Amino acid sequence: MPVLDVEDRGGSLRIRVRVKPRASKSRILDVREGILQVALAAPPVDGAANAELIRTLAAHFGCGKTAIEIVTGAGSRSKLVAIVGFTSAELLTKLAQTGT
Repeated sequence: MPVLDVEDRGGSLRIRVRVKPRASKSRILDVREGILQVALAAPPVDGAANAELIRTLAAHFGCGKTAIEIVTGAGSRSKLVAIVGFTSAELLTKLAQTGT
């Protein structure tokens, strides 16, 4: 199984995410080439997909929405996301628990 690339930035972890908007259901799909693939039910209009990404990641990792921030790529399908409150090992464990 491919491994998610996680960068530790002193207090936050940064991961690359590739979103697929307008899916039937928001969910974590898999990891490809170190990038987390996420399907989003929201369209990429007026920040709806970005808000849905934050909600989906927060629900998946069991943290608050304020613990997740889109660092770069707010207008793109490829994003850099910062997550606080986890170690790299904890984040990867939570990801593996769902079979991703």
